[in-house]
Amino acid sequence: MSDIISHRGVAEGTGMFPAVHAVGRDRPLEWLKAGWHDFLAAPAIGLAYGALAVVSSYFVVFGLALSGYHYLVLPAAAGFMIVGPALVVGIYEASRLMQAGERPTLLRVAFAFRRNPGQIAAMGLALLMLFFAWIRWAFILFMMFFSMNPPPLDQIVTRIFFSAESLPFLLTGTVVGAVLATAVFMLSVVAIPMLLDRDTNVFTAMFTSAKAVYHNIPAMLLWAAVLAGMIGLSFLTGFLGLLVVLPVLGHATWHCYRDLVARS
Repeated sequence: MSDIISHRGVAEGTGMFPAVHAVGRDRPLEWLKAGWHDFLAAPAIGLAYGALAVVSSYFVVFGLALSGYHYLVLPAAAGFMIVGPALVVGIYEASRLMQAGERPTLLRVAFAFRRNPGQIAAMGLALLMLFFAWIRWAFILFMMFFSMNPPPLDQIVTRIFFSAESLPFLLTGTVVGAVLATAVFMLSVVAIPMLLDRDTNVFTAMFTSAKAVYHNIPAMLLWAAVLAGMIGLSFLTGFLGLLVVLPVLGHATWHCYRDLVARS
């Protein structure tokens, strides 16, 4: 059974900042199992969101390639982890409804944001701005390390990953990406499910998310690895893996939130 960590000195007893639970380091595997169970319980909803993600990914890739920004395809794929939490609000809603004993429908989950529209939109906008900041930084790195002449499409993989000259580029990009990814993960991992579930604001949700990560570092490191690994494998399938992976992870994230954040 989870132990509750009290928020000493943080509006204790006001309900503004809920307590968080300390969970075992293996709990992410249980969240994944619960996510798979929810996906099987409402496959049409999950597949609809997964299909939308696949189609959108192809549009982004072809759009960047046609506009001459093919070298930003890999950073854009990595940036998917930043905006991902905001793309599956309906998946969270499906899990919320099922947990409440209600039947989710595609129409109901499509308008899930209406439960807390202003705050969910604000969180989504914040993640979108961070995504654009990451893409802008990737663009600057390419210009700096490749002398304003990024590799052509047929050479981009070999020039970036298998060339000695690209080592400083890879190291810099990895460090910057890791710092940004860590910050985004801490602030958003349970923030949007919390905004959907409660009448609260972005700052409270982000604070609670960071608190939950801080008090569950081993479990959250594993959860971050699961998220990155499964999304990465989906990209290796030509994005087709997102058809199932995205909804499963979305459902699992809802269970992550319910496990980590104390009931209001």
